[in-house]
Amino acid sequence: MLEHKHWIVEWVNALLAPVLSPALSLVGVHASPGHDLIPDYLVMSLLIVLGWTGLGLAVRSRLSVENPGRLQIVLEDLVSALAGLLDEWIGPKGRQFLPLVGALGAFILVGNYAGLVPGLMAPTSNINVTAGCAITIWVYYHLQGVRHQGILSYLKHFAMPPGVPAFLAPLMLIIEPISHASRVLSLTLRLFGNIFGEEMVIAILAMLVPYFVPLPMMALGMITGLLQAFIFVLLSVIYLQGAVAVDHGGEDHGHGAAHGVEGHAIAA
Repeated sequence: MLEHKHWIVEWVNALLAPVLSPALSLVGVHASPGHDLIPDYLVMSLLIVLGWTGLGLAVRSRLSVENPGRLQIVLEDLVSALAGLLDEWIGPKGRQFLPLVGALGAFILVGNYAGLVPGLMAPTSNINVTAGCAITIWVYYHLQGVRHQGILSYLKHFAMPPGVPAFLAPLMLIIEPISHASRVLSLTLRLFGNIFGEEMVIAILAMLVPYFVPLPMMALGMITGLLQAFIFVLLSVIYLQGAVAVDHGGEDHGHGAAHGVEGHAIAA
């Protein structure tokens, strides 16, 4: 009962559905009665991607070393902060992961805030979107682990993680795959649950007492949206660090610290 049509979703479906429907019907995809062919979360996700793309092209055309604009300075500071996070956790080779981690963080941040804009919805309040983000980073860090360590060395970590005695290898071969698989569920449900719950509360308050009563919750949503985006990015960096790290004598401490931070992030 709290769901409502978004004008921009109806407009996109009116524009694209007649074009896409014949092609999708060939692969057995049809719109259910009363539902749009292109779901609202896909429309909102596409808008965010197009928005960031347009912003990036606009800033790129005005880049200046001598006289940078305010927007350029803000974006440079954000990129520098993320690069510093990658340097701290992964080291010099961490910056090669900046494009994917930064793109996911930017998408999630704006996606979290989109629900606070009248006429829009937060795509991250839909579990399909959060699962897509979680699966993306999960597949990516495994691929990077194989790329940097080799398939045999990377698989060895599942049997003998840093600091674990060799005689526990059979047990770790059971625990580690379950632990890695649970990361997808953890990333998906944490982001989805927080943003969906926030939107539900705001919608209920708006139905009971419109305009002013939902404002404190919307202000809290600004903090929650930023925090959840940061947690997703931080955990992504931690997973990448664990995947691409090569065993050395002093790396056990870093591995333990990563697990400690991951635990605090999961609690948040």
